[in-house]
Amino acid sequence: MAEHRRAPRSILRSGAVRAMAGRLSWGLGDQAVSSLTNFAVGLYVARSLGTFAFGIFSLAWVTYGVVLNVSRGLATDPLMVRFSAVPEDRWRTGVASASGTAIGVGCATGLISLVAGLAAGGPLGNAFVALAVVLPGLLLQDAWRFAFFARGQGKKAFLNDLVCGIALVPALFVAGRVGTVVAFVLAWGVAAALAAVYGWFQTGILPHPRELAGWLRSQRDLSVRYLVENVSNSGASQLRAYGLGAITGITAVGAVRGAEQLLGPFLALLMGLSLVTVAEGARVLQRAPHRLKHFCIILGGGQAGAALCWGLGLLLLVPDRAGRWVMGSVWDSASPLILPVTLAVVGASFATGAAAGLRALGAAPRSLRSQLIASLFYVTFGIAGAFLDGAAGSAWGVATATLSGSVVWWLQLRLGLRDYVPPGADEPTVVFEPIKEPIKE
Repeated sequence: MAEHRRAPRSILRSGAVRAMAGRLSWGLGDQAVSSLTNFAVGLYVARSLGTFAFGIFSLAWVTYGVVLNVSRGLATDPLMVRFSAVPEDRWRTGVASASGTAIGVGCATGLISLVAGLAAGGPLGNAFVALAVVLPGLLLQDAWRFAFFARGQGKKAFLNDLVCGIALVPALFVAGRVGTVVAFVLAWGVAAALAAVYGWFQTGILPHPRELAGWLRSQRDLSVRYLVENVSNSGASQLRAYGLGAITGITAVGAVRGAEQLLGPFLALLMGLSLVTVAEGARVLQRAPHRLKHFCIILGGGQAGAALCWGLGLLLLVPDRAGRWVMGSVWDSASPLILPVTLAVVGASFATGAAAGLRALGAAPRSLRSQLIASLFYVTFGIAGAFLDGAAGSAWGVATATLSGSVVWWLQLRLGLRDYVPPGADEPTVVFEPIKEPIKE
């Protein structure tokens, strides 16, 4: 009788695992497309422009990273946490408000970028003016991806990113003929805007920017913390890049960014990791809270191991001739930084497992605390290293920061799990009712 009772539970568990595997497969496919697209863009720009101009493009790129994280903190991170397992009508309402909020963030930050670009002038200012034009489309396309994964429709996110990647091919060709940073920024943004329009056709949902204020009010308990957390993350990267440029010059920024570009598939994966893992972590938490820790360990450890293998492969297997063919003159200044950049990505990869767990728990204060400490490490060690030894010192400082920060993340996840799961409830206990024998007449 006990075996009969276990069988349905085993079947349901295996079905849930298969469903998760299917969603994660589409998530990995989507991230592969996104990673390869960003990787190709970075390599093509580096090869086409040289180290100094690539440094200017990199400053625009890290600034976009800050804006992207503002949008995610205010709009799509709350969407992932609260609209991942809800009826379709509620999901559609949430998506309309969140995507409208993303457009609003793009317009507001675009105006700031426009003013800053006009004030700065020169090639750097022109790059920020171009960034202002493309920000709304970039953020809307990212919002559609979050919406699809919240609904468990990773295939649609994959197709959306595929459209963006295909549109980039002719756009980059035209930009390469023009040969300026502005042309490459516009090409990148136009491709994202086309994918954003396609996302509207995929969902049939019209974004509602007018609901921005209402969305922020209803989600302020999560969005404020996630905003600070996200901006501290990307803002630390921006401060480090600006500090490095001020201390040693824009060429050093291009060298560091060139080394990071070689780890591009994993850096892009880290940027979009929450598309898959937070929603899946929330589902694991609903079904079996005791399994969330194992899910996070596998997630973070798998990424860290893959990043280490990729970086060591670059160090050991790629000859200088091949590197120069791929990246042009940027290779010579970037290749000595591959080892510290690899270790930095390993630390960040392992930390994302704990970060996904804290997001799934809704433990915003703990994740905020972890991110602020990790960001403080990142800025302090990265800029101190730049003072000591230029680009190389900054790269080793960031490696030290991310490895130390991952320890903080995992300590906070341990405390968060202890708060969520009462002591003695780490493993589920199956209780069987006694079998009642029929009363014999």
